[in-house]
Amino acid sequence: MKGIIGKKIGMTSVFDASGKQTACTIIEAGPCVVTQIKTKDSDGYNALALSFGDKKEKHSTKSEINHFAKSQSAPKKFTKEFRDFSIEKNIGETVTVDIFAEGENVEVVGTTKGKGFQGVVKRHGFSGVGDATHGQHDRQRAPGSLGNSSDASRVMKGMRMAGRMGNDRVKMKGLKVVKIFADKNYILVSGSVPGHNGSIVLIQK
Repeated sequence: MKGIIGKKIGMTSVFDASGKQTACTIIEAGPCVVTQIKTKDSDGYNALALSFGDKKEKHSTKSEINHFAKSQSAPKKFTKEFRDFSIEKNIGETVTVDIFAEGENVEVVGTTKGKGFQGVVKRHGFSGVGDATHGQHDRQRAPGSLGNSSDASRVMKGMRMAGRMGNDRVKMKGLKVVKIFADKNYILVSGSVPGHNGSIVLIQK
């Protein structure tokens, strides 16, 4: 496995040689610093801890400063472990977009936009009751019956109801690396990626 931490910049589209248009997401991936190496002997599993995004020292704790000092780097905002990293790296070395190649398939993990408390029409796609006639009043977007009151006398688990929507961890699979700009640490991935512009995402193979 190989991966990198990145920041979603926005979306664009590119054209190939035949004129076909492909919608892409621009991600600023890395450079990430290797701040810790975990092995099966010491930790029970093999993993590389990558850190991304500079953080002011006055906003860091003493333990964070000492942890990042081992890799001779400034404190970072985000740290993520990648298990069974397929590329040999030492503490203090950097991981850049060069670990990926154009045309390669990747997975992108992100957190979706939070929508707050939403009703069943928006959250689950309910159609509503139809026309506002025959004494319906303002019940067009109501969920309707929640179950059989004469039998169970309770609301069964898993009932689709109103509630908090969004802000979920989502993994997008089967995305393709369309273009890599190594000088700017940009990577263009086909399709959309969960999260708002500026959110942190993980790109992994």
